[in-house]
Amino acid sequence: MSSVFTKSNPFDNDSLIKEVKGLNLIKENLSKSNNNYLKIPDIINVNKSEIQMKKIQTSFASEDLIKKFAFGLAKLHEQKNKSYGLEYDNYIGLNPQKNIISDNWGKFFIEYRLAYQISLIKDTQIKQKFENFLDDNFKKIESLLIETTNYASLVHGDLWSGNVLFSKTAVYLIDPAVYYADREVDIAMTELFGGFNNSFYETYNSYLPLSKSYNTKKIIYNLYHYLNHYNLFGTSYLNGCLSSLKFINEKI
Repeated sequence: MSSVFTKSNPFDNDSLIKEVKGLNLIKENLSKSNNNYLKIPDIINVNKSEIQMKKIQTSFASEDLIKKFAFGLAKLHEQKNKSYGLEYDNYIGLNPQKNIISDNWGKFFIEYRLAYQISLIKDTQIKQKFENFLDDNFKKIESLLIETTNYASLVHGDLWSGNVLFSKTAVYLIDPAVYYADREVDIAMTELFGGFNNSFYETYNSYLPLSKSYNTKKIIYNLYHYLNHYNLFGTSYLNGCLSSLKFINEKI
């Protein structure tokens, strides 16, 4: 019998059910395009308390597997969706991730990613600082994101290195926070906490080139994750939030 990995949830919410729903959505999209480069763990059972899935025997990520991951992600991102967002709310880590269906990527990201995280800030002075920043820069950020995003893609949504598992022969995605978005939100997230080696970025970019504005957009996109980590884990992430504000104010 295969080994089973169990992930528990001590909170009274449906985060694990939404997690599996996200994994299944990725799996459907991989299947549609015959994308055999990426895999999703086999789910055995899920309820509010726990997920049981087939355990992945992890291994060193070879250069071939890193390139396989990059190519598979590009193939996933290549699929176009007619709108942004998602039909239901899900989670980003332990925080809710609010969603609607939208035709306006810039407005969606500002209101349902940045503004929502700002609404969770408990320190009133810091919250006011970020609210003022959004008020002052809303139109500029919205225009930049609309003008440089060609279509909506299904994104993993929380694509740091800990959510990519490598066996000896395959690449698995876990713990998603899926929605339809500018594909570059995923690439930006990979750079936030360590990232992957040059082969990953070179392979991805050779198949699906990043926009000329990517280096500015990634700061905007990763501000969402800095804010989420600040709300979840405290002041050690505040400098990342403030540095992002400074960069955005100077660049747009």
